[in-house]
Amino acid sequence: MSDRLEALLRELERDRTLESGIEVARVAAEYFAASRAGERAVTTRLGAHELVENVMRPGESGRPLAEVTAALRWLVAQSNWLNHPRYMGHQVSAALPLPVWSEAVIAALNQSVAIHEMSPAANAVEHVLVEWLLGHAGFGAGAGGTFTSGGTEANFTALLAARAVALPDAWREGVDAARAPVLVCGAHAHYAITRSAAQLGLGMRRVVAIPVTREFRMDVAALDHTLSTLEAEGTGVLAVVATAGSTPTGSYDDLEGIAELCAPRDLWLHVDGAHGLSALLSSRRRALVAGVGRARTAAWDPHKTLLLPLSAGVLLARREADLERAFTQDAPYLFHAASGRSWDQGPRSFLCSRRADAVKLWVALLRYGSDGLGLLFDHLCDLTLALHERIIAHPRFEPLHRPDCNILCFRYLPPGITEESRRDELNGRLRAQYNDAGTGWITTTVLAGRRVLRVTMMNPRTTPADLDGMLQELDERGGRLAAG
Repeated sequence: MSDRLEALLRELERDRTLESGIEVARVAAEYFAASRAGERAVTTRLGAHELVENVMRPGESGRPLAEVTAALRWLVAQSNWLNHPRYMGHQVSAALPLPVWSEAVIAALNQSVAIHEMSPAANAVEHVLVEWLLGHAGFGAGAGGTFTSGGTEANFTALLAARAVALPDAWREGVDAARAPVLVCGAHAHYAITRSAAQLGLGMRRVVAIPVTREFRMDVAALDHTLSTLEAEGTGVLAVVATAGSTPTGSYDDLEGIAELCAPRDLWLHVDGAHGLSALLSSRRRALVAGVGRARTAAWDPHKTLLLPLSAGVLLARREADLERAFTQDAPYLFHAASGRSWDQGPRSFLCSRRADAVKLWVALLRYGSDGLGLLFDHLCDLTLALHERIIAHPRFEPLHRPDCNILCFRYLPPGITEESRRDELNGRLRAQYNDAGTGWITTTVLAGRRVLRVTMMNPRTTPADLDGMLQELDERGGRLAAG
């Protein structure tokens, strides 16, 4: 053994000690503490080129642990601080602390949970959690599910399972464009749905978008008319996709009403509840997802409104066999079940090498309880409703909708400016200037043809005072922009 290898092995042993682990964990703990007060900028002031230039470069020789932790502190300082109480941006959570710390255990064990023999305990945790989630969603005997990397994978897998039923030869023969069914979804469906249509070989032109109502929910009457028209034309339907917590507005489609249309036509109903299915744990908002148990499949992202660190998604299926049919493939070197139900998750999921992300949800539920997670979901929704009320009362802001959950779109209305194109331009500039200042962070989108401001409450540390401060600064900055 060479001297260099002996020295490297000693370094590895040193890095496995509690003392080394504490030094790395200290960086995360410092971030939690520093973000609590909200006194620093929400995001970096450096541009992309400057950030690339400042990244510490690896070399042939390793560096002392102190230099590595210094590099991690640089990473923290130049990142988006989702734990800052004025961060109200994208649908990525200010992660709960204990699941964050559990990441070290997950990584240390490094289990691949697709195969039971490769991850016996973590595999068992996933099975227990899937069963628990299925029960909350109202799926009965014979149901099944799998953890995924997120909503994109969950939605794709659900529609792959639907394709296995509608086009059973597609796995081997491919999709015949002449007889491909259509995919029906709301106009505000997540792009993962239309992307799946392309990935499944249907093509984007086979997506039928149903208009939304003034409340930005799928128009059930329009859906009924469309399904009747497709049926009369002899056009097959791969699936109808409803949304529980849409990305633009957080709106919930009428799942019961849509299920009533799908059931007599024997159509596959998939619910994209990646963002909003956490309402199932709410004591006051569970009615938003009434009817989800009638779906054939449903996607749910605990790393969104259950506030887990990335990534942790789930796909639930009323029939576990649907997931197995979607991935019918021989792999005798991995899948060994001779008869009966397989404990391997590989035959039911897209990924083979897969982290034990279920452990993060398990830890969160053990520590905070399902009632606690539901209470946090309600808290974020209540904050959003409080912002809506403030906007209604403000003479220079208008809401675009009443929030169903923790997402709200609104506009700044500059005094004396009534031309919509100028308002659009000003709202876009206002968001950029507000974010650049670093005191807060919000997003923007186009809704009903207009440029709007958009917030997503993902941080339990956000307070009503933060809402007031955000509106005050937006108003002041907007006034200066309008005057200039």
